Amino acid sequence: MDFGEIEEFILSKIRESRLPGLSIGVVRDGELVYAKGFGFRDIDKGLPATPRTIYGIGSITKSFTALAILRLVEEGRLSLEDPVDKYVPIKLNPMGTVTIHHLLTHSSGLPALGYAEAYINGVLGLDSNWLPLATPEDVLAFMRSAADWAVARPGERFFYLNEGYVILGLIIKRVSGMPYEDFVREKILKPLGMARTYFMAEEVLKDPEVATPYIIDREGKHIPSKFPFGITSDGGLLSNVVDMTRYVSMLINRGELNGVRMVGRELIETAERGYIDVPWKIIGDEKYGYGLIVSQNFYGRRLVEHSGNVGVYTADMAYIPSEKMGVIIMRMPRVIHYQRWGFTY
Repeated sequence: MDFGEIEEFILSKIRESRLPGLSIGVVRDGELVYAKGFGFRDIDKGLPATPRTIYGIGSITKSFTALAILRLVEEGRLSLEDPVDKYVPIKLNPMGTVTIHHLLTHSSGLPALGYAEAYINGVLGLDSNWLPLATPEDVLAFMRSAADWAVARPGERFFYLNEGYVILGLIIKRVSGMPYEDFVREKILKPLGMARTYFMAEEVLKDPEVATPYIIDREGKHIPSKFPFGITSDGGLLSNVVDMTRYVSMLINRGELNGVRMVGRELIETAERGYIDVPWKIIGDEKYGYGLIVSQNFYGRRLVEHSGNVGVYTADMAYIPSEKMGVIIMRMPRVIHYQRWGFTY
């Protein structure tokens, strides 16, 4: 497989967009067949980006949360059709019962409340608004009157709801008896050998190869910033290309990697089924599954993917199960322009 043209394309794009750095990995038949970093992980120190560089993966974290839910389903500890209020004291929609399935598929009927955007913007200093939601329980309190905002019956319409995935993290905690982060670490990350995939600031600070989180002002200057620690089951993971290609390989291999089984094949297929249309149509037939976006007609093949964005880092994960091939791209940042009254992007 010749990656020369791809490398030329990547270099031209990071030059155009002034991206500080980017890392990419390609997996085929369970093997990492290509991995490379472009640009810098730290501009001031002249440190290059590599396949081992750590970036935030944002909403790709949702697929880990969905996988954790499916593990509990396989163990018989909960059902996808369980009402959400069986586990957390909140009524989300007066027009019908919201189930775990509805939260996984962003089909609760509740429009986005914007907690994650407000939290990230506040932490990064991009907005004068401040929303100090330090724990998932704080988010639950923030949502107490959410039922008043419902605009559709559960299962009818897609509304991307970060808050729904925060609630799923709480459900995982209450059913498993473990903090969400500990459950993901012990049941997913460690078995897959993802030793450099993190939730906590203290873990990240010990790692010597973390990409400096930058923002870009309107003159194209790179300004060091910070990662918005505090987001969790909806977008809080940080990882690297090497670890993430192990995760993608497990998904391609229907829930197994090197003899380690996460969940059964049928539950991976359930996650990739695609239940509700998403409003964007890049390919034309995208639907949302469980923490995954699915197209059935990507050049005649099924494509499964998700992206993530936490302001200072962005990431994309995609794979074609029939070809046993996948890719992960991690980079920083999203372009943010400075204006006199603050930041817009």
